[in-house]
Amino acid sequence: MTDRLRSIAVTVDEPDPGVFHWVLMESTEDASVYQELEASEGSYDSWTHALRQGTERLMALGKASPVTGPRVSSS
Repeated sequence: MTDRLRSIAVTVDEPDPGVFHWVLMESTEDASVYQELEASEGSYDSWTHALRQGTERLMALGKASPVTGPRVSSS
């Protein structure tokens, strides 16, 4: 059993004009298919602010292993 790096992406959604949310998406078994992993509860007033907060959340997922990033066990 080895630990593999999780394939997680940060994106920003704008459900209404000027209302931004960060979204973490993780790839599935099919590398071309991503599913929502987590999303911001509150909104942000700019794309940049939402992106920065989403990136911070992604970095927090890798906090346990800051050199190798967020991992998942492969069986």
